[in-house]
Amino acid sequence: MSDPSVNDLSTVQLIERLQSQTTTLVKTELQHAVAEMKGKGTRIGVGAGISGAGTLLVLFGLGTLVAAAVLGLANAVPAWLAAVIVGVVLLVIGGAAAAIGAKRAKSAVPPAPEHTVESVQRDIATVKEHL
Repeated sequence: MSDPSVNDLSTVQLIERLQSQTTTLVKTELQHAVAEMKGKGTRIGVGAGISGAGTLLVLFGLGTLVAAAVLGLANAVPAWLAAVIVGVVLLVIGGAAAAIGAKRAKSAVPPAPEHTVESVQRDIATVKEHL
């Protein structure tokens, strides 16, 4: 059984068809948004895990280098003074890095389903155009 021509449908039937198609469109767009966010979430999780492991190894390496710097500087000044000097340098560098990181984090765009938003905007424009 084929669909009747749009010209043969009553106003009520056309409105019912519009409602059905709009519902289907909204559900489809929501499914796409959820799928896109899941994909992004998975990539963020994997990236964060790998970055965390790498960061831990870098931290151990830096700790070893700090110990080496203190031991090396202890040849020129007393050991306690070498530790204080290295500690102050690390605090200055860490403070600067934290300030730069905070500034960049504030300017970051929140993760959003960009493709789905664009698709919905096109759908809205199409509907407005045909009204």
